[in-house]
Parts: sequence; structure tokens; C-alpha cells
Amino acid sequence: MNAHAATLTPSEQRWIAGMTPVLLHAKTTGMPVDIVVQPQDAPDAAPLALGFKDGRCKLVLSLRGNAEGEATLARLPAGLEDSALELMAAHELGHCRRYLDGAWFHLPAGFAPSGAPADLSPDLQRAYLAMKSTRREEGYGDLVALGWTAQRHPEQYAALHAWLVAERGRDLLPGSHHDTLTWLQLAQDPKALGSAPSMFEAALPIWRAGLNIDGE
Repeated sequence: MNAHAATLTPSEQRWIAGMTPVLLHAKTTGMPVDIVVQPQDAPDAAPLALGFKDGRCKLVLSLRGNAEGEATLARLPAGLEDSALELMAAHELGHCRRYLDGAWFHLPAGFAPSGAPADLSPDLQRAYLAMKSTRREEGYGDLVALGWTAQRHPEQYAALHAWLVAERGRDLLPGSHHDTLTWLQLAQDPKALGSAPSMFEAALPIWRAGLNIDGE
């Protein structure tokens, strides 16, 4: 983390402090991860997102002038705020791993993408397929996040899983980009994540199971 604390807002400092264990893990395992704090107002941006540039993953905080950043903090489960921020950062590391592996938007071996509804226009078909691909990646990211939780905070797993389900259920449009409930339901029991030492490997069996349910 290269940002100087004096230049950060209290909200930015809070987010970074909560995510620090995940960021340190990324560093010790050699993942090329940087933090980018957007200095301009970004009222419509996701408070935390991942970018990928020049072979490095960028965890981007867009909190200035962004009411959703404070709203997200307010919705964190009481007493588990730091663990929830770790979960969110681990989700982004899931995306990072997929980019580094050159696998972003790719299905694992043995799966073939389903087509878009034939009654859609070509533009809508492309948008539909992009939405499905994004949803798959979000599902994988959520499972990586739960893999982190199962390994680092097993006693908090049930509460954090319930919180994540509630977050994904807010203003839900079934089948949309962040509709990951199929995978979250499969991961209700942390034992479903198995005993793989890596949170990325732990996510794969449930991710594949969810893809089968989705008909990919």
C-alpha cells in the first residue's frame, strides 16, 4: 500500500485497515496487487472494484462523493466489520486470480457456454452473454471470499455467509450480474469448500456445481 494516510479520508482509511490482512496475504504470496484511491468524486461507482493493467491487479476505492461507500460500511454486520471488509477484498482477489491466469470470462474445461435467447436482437444477445459471463465471475469471487472466511474466521462463517446472502439479495434482479445466490446456497456449509489450502482452489468445486445448475 503506497497511499499516505494523511491524504486519505477517514472512510478510505477504514476500508483499507479492514482489508489489510487480505492485502498482506496477496503480498506474501506474490500476487501483483496495488491499491488505487480515486481522488475525484465518483457518486455512481462501486465503492470497491478491481482493475487489471500491465499485468497487475488494481483494487480501486471510489469513496469520495459516493454515498454507497458509507452505506456499505453501515450495512456491515455488527462486531464483524473487519472480517466483512476482508471478505470483500478476498472477493476482488478472486477476480485478480482469474485475470492473472488468463481465464477471465472463460469456462473451465468440460463446460460449454449456453447461447442467448434467439428472440433478442444481436446487440441484446451480446449484452446477455456478457451479463452471464460477469455473473459467473461474481459467483467465483464470492466463493473465494467465503473460502478466505472459512480458513481465517471459521467461527464467523455462518454470520458472514448470511450477511453476504442478504447483500446479494438487495434489489435483486434474478439472473443479473450480481445474482450469485445459486453459488451462495451451495456454500451454506463451509465444509462444502473442502480442505484445499488455497482459497482459489477451495472455490472451484462449488463453482463448477453452480455452473451445472445454471446449465452451462
